[in-house]
Amino acid sequence: MANSGFAAIRRQYGFRSIGIGNWVTAEEQQRAAGRFAAALEDLKAILGGPESLISLRGSLSLEYGIGGQRGVSAHYTPAKRSLSLAKNAGAGSLAHEWFHALDHYLAAHAFRSAPTDCFASAAWLKELPPVEHPLNSLLFQCFRRILVSEDGQEPSALFQASARMDRKLGAHYYSRPEEMGARAFEAFVQDAPVSSPFLVRGTRQSDEARAGLYPQGPQRQTINQAFHAYFTRLGNALLRESGNATA
Repeated sequence: MANSGFAAIRRQYGFRSIGIGNWVTAEEQQRAAGRFAAALEDLKAILGGPESLISLRGSLSLEYGIGGQRGVSAHYTPAKRSLSLAKNAGAGSLAHEWFHALDHYLAAHAFRSAPTDCFASAAWLKELPPVEHPLNSLLFQCFRRILVSEDGQEPSALFQASARMDRKLGAHYYSRPEEMGARAFEAFVQDAPVSSPFLVRGTRQSDEARAGLYPQGPQRQTINQAFHAYFTRLGNALLRESGNATA
């Protein structure tokens, strides 16, 4: 982008709003905007869709340096449909939080009775009544690859490793379907030919990766294939809708 400021990002992608914290200096804002711009361009290229996919049809808000949570560098807030990065957030958080936003957005489109704060991945695991549609079938295949073993008889390797970590920590976090989905999406993005370090890092060589908290081996390959099939179909549909589809 020639103008990499946050105002230009909002115009290009159609985000509902972009909020900047009061304690963010002009220099910090410009530097952060440049990182956001590069990362969002990479994400758009990886997903193969138009700008409206990134902003979730203009429903998603971005925040930078606003409302940080202690010990949390980035978070998605369903009630506000906002993706927030802390002022001093490290690289690698954006893909994870963007998938949370997508997962939340899709719940109402893929399931008939999903609560307003529900994620599509959680709705799928709870077997809520689905909305029949070819795109949703591809989405559900992604969730199946992430959460269930290849033969469909037990939790996936990712699910089992996540549950082990939760038992070790005495918490319920890593084995939430929305968290497993977001980490699987991180792996898909990092495995793409083009990927900004501001989008994702650590899915291959990190303590979490070594603990099996990111997809590994054959499961990673099948998840990546499922995501590729879904986003190819979704991106093409949105491009046709916007009149930018290639022949």
